[in-house]
Amino acid sequence: MKLSNLHVKKNHGLIRAVAAVRFEDCDQPAQEIFIETETEYAEGIFANPHAFAVGCIIPALWFGERRLALDEPVCPRLKEGLETVMALMHHWTGGTFQPLAIDAPLTQTALQTSKKRHAAIFLSGGMDSLAALKRIKDSYAPTHPGYPKDALLVHGFDIGGVIERGAKYPVFERARAAMTPVAEDTGLTLIPIYTNIRHLCDNRDLWLNQFFGAVLAAAVHAFSPRINLAWLASSYDIPHLHPCGSHPLLDPEYGSTDLQIRHRDVGLSRMEKLKIVAGWDVAFQNFRVCLANLPDKLNCGRCEKCVRTMLELEALDLLHKTRAFEADKVDPAWLDAFSITIRVREPFYKELIEPLRRRGRQDLAEKIERKLTDRTGRPPGNG
Repeated sequence: MKLSNLHVKKNHGLIRAVAAVRFEDCDQPAQEIFIETETEYAEGIFANPHAFAVGCIIPALWFGERRLALDEPVCPRLKEGLETVMALMHHWTGGTFQPLAIDAPLTQTALQTSKKRHAAIFLSGGMDSLAALKRIKDSYAPTHPGYPKDALLVHGFDIGGVIERGAKYPVFERARAAMTPVAEDTGLTLIPIYTNIRHLCDNRDLWLNQFFGAVLAAAVHAFSPRINLAWLASSYDIPHLHPCGSHPLLDPEYGSTDLQIRHRDVGLSRMEKLKIVAGWDVAFQNFRVCLANLPDKLNCGRCEKCVRTMLELEALDLLHKTRAFEADKVDPAWLDAFSITIRVREPFYKELIEPLRRRGRQDLAEKIERKLTDRTGRPPGNG
């Protein structure tokens, strides 16, 4: 894979960092990939070779490319990190992903020298990122260098990432509107970022198992003139760690001398995160967990992610306290619409059974037990 013609250009009122991607060892078509934002933030974005190297490494492995080549120099720390990423991917895929050569000159000094750069946090609007921001808000003084000044909301991730579903810009704007009061409450600048890097390989399993953390890291590397530390919330806690596109062994390796990426809160369970967010009203009334991306609702209330979150809130006696969902109670029949055993979901549902019983929701507890038993052939908790 060859990356070339890195540059910045204006694009219909936005400022866009661009790279041309040419595949060398497979028949994939050449593509132009980009990371862009509004012109208000033009001074903070550039066509960073680090951004495109990070964004392209996983698709290059997926398609069996033998090298990732750039003419622009990259940080030796980043090169070492990408070598670790490739070793991890080789292990996770049972040898299917073969490490490739990174063919690029190495920088002799840091790319960024400004002392005015600051920390940022990825803020999707989900429970993970909101809990991370609340903990930072409670623990870091606003003058601390680790306190973020920017909140990054990425289009081309869950919204606009799947080609066949379309860009869904109105859905993104609704998510942005929901996060605006959260950012204001913490004194952060909410920066919209748009990218098509996910479109290099629009494969759902690759996205979830290996790719999505790299796309976030790529996006923030393009802002390294502005940002020197990026907080990225954990997706899973320590007991439930597994090969995943965002992982504590993976995300920091996408950093460089110019930009540190910090995977945080891996010691917190999902339920602990929900309790943290519930204690912050502006976030608890505006969170966005839904992946359905409907045109008229922040959270659809019927997809697996919505129903699971509602069950968790029901177990904590919190569902009726948020307007982020229209319903105040969960109907057991809603669980018939999807599997609860996909992608390491079983532990999340198992831990809800007893709290739901204690809340008097025997119907929900039994429904979960039946669905888990139907999948495994044995009752939950028996291995």
